[in-house]
Amino acid sequence: MRQINQTQVTEFLLLGLSDGPYTQQLLLILFLGVYLVTLLGNLLLMSLVPTLVHLLSRKKFISFTCCTAQLLFFLIFGCTRCALLAVMSYDRYVAICNPLHYPSIMTWKVCVQLATGSWTSGILVSVVDTTFTLRLPYRGSNNIAHFFCEAPALLILASTDTHTSEMAIFLMGVVILLIPIFLILVSYGHIIVTAVKMKSTVGSLKAFSTCGSHLMVVILFYGSAIITYMTPKSSKQQEKLVSVFYAMVTPMLNPLIYSLRNKDVKGALRKLTTRYFPCRLGISH
Repeated sequence: MRQINQTQVTEFLLLGLSDGPYTQQLLLILFLGVYLVTLLGNLLLMSLVPTLVHLLSRKKFISFTCCTAQLLFFLIFGCTRCALLAVMSYDRYVAICNPLHYPSIMTWKVCVQLATGSWTSGILVSVVDTTFTLRLPYRGSNNIAHFFCEAPALLILASTDTHTSEMAIFLMGVVILLIPIFLILVSYGHIIVTAVKMKSTVGSLKAFSTCGSHLMVVILFYGSAIITYMTPKSSKQQEKLVSVFYAMVTPMLNPLIYSLRNKDVKGALRKLTTRYFPCRLGISH
């Protein structure tokens, strides 16, 4: 065959996702946000490694700076999650109670505004809680009766009156815990009324099934958070147990609670199980 005389390729041209300048700018902003969140998540996972190492060490020291960062970021993600759970309940309210108007109500712009509002409120509440916790003088004991830096455990060590700080944290709890819970209850009240009025039993069951996983997360997360930040001080062991529950157990259960109730996820899991374990399921090739 005759060979064509061509220059050796030394570089390639990436055509990208779009040729439009406006679309490229939007994609830049979107992907930059995604990469920053991914980077932050990986950094947080890396920061957990020395925290977990403390479980094996006899002397579990942490600097004041690291304690501040741990308290702040833990509160930011926890408080933002509180707001996002309320937003999710509103999303389900619109989907079930106003299904025909859902596309016009839950637009991309509205979703961005709700997400931005959730993060903004979470950050503001976290900064207030952290400021009122760490502005106090700590000159006495430095033994935190906890497994990480949490506001209630730190306030006990303050060498001055903590009433003002406790009231500020309580008020922030009203903002980020009780108000979202009220909105969730209102949303679910309308959802229940709508589901009961449905003529189709299948439709009612589908509506309740759609909300079941979210409601389970709400009960687990808000219940333990309210016990820690909104109720009178209990025993130290009880506080530790509750903190373990909403800081570790609930996030671990989230993927299971949400994904295993999704029809597509269950179908994919069934196919994967059938492919790799055909004998146990009584399936032959």
